[in-house]
Amino acid sequence: MTTNTLVTLQAVRVLRCAPDGPPLDGESAALDLIGDALGQDAHLVVVPVERIADEFFRLRSGVAGAVVQKFVNYRLRLAVVGDISAQVEASDALRDFVYESNQGRQLWFLAAEEELDDRLRR
Repeated sequence: MTTNTLVTLQAVRVLRCAPDGPPLDGESAALDLIGDALGQDAHLVVVPVERIADEFFRLRSGVAGAVVQKFVNYRLRLAVVGDISAQVEASDALRDFVYESNQGRQLWFLAAEEELDDRLRR
């Protein structure tokens, strides 16, 4: 059984998702995470890259857009944590999407969870 953990970092309630849970592969999976986060009054959901479906990184599939839009609609932030260098190297569009996302506050792609505390401090 997977366990999501609620922690507080830099005064932000963060729901950390276990790496062995169901894949984040569309709106339904996003809504499951959002429901869990709202139920625990979290403001940021951290999902390990192992849980992100391959389709998410193929921007043409529309999965990333649908997932991110759900998080925006519910005013929750999303951080994807882990190495996505292979996916970024394979797609200029994804590289640009990751870069632009990391400039904002809604969606972050972080190589390691240690970066999260730093990011929240800013």
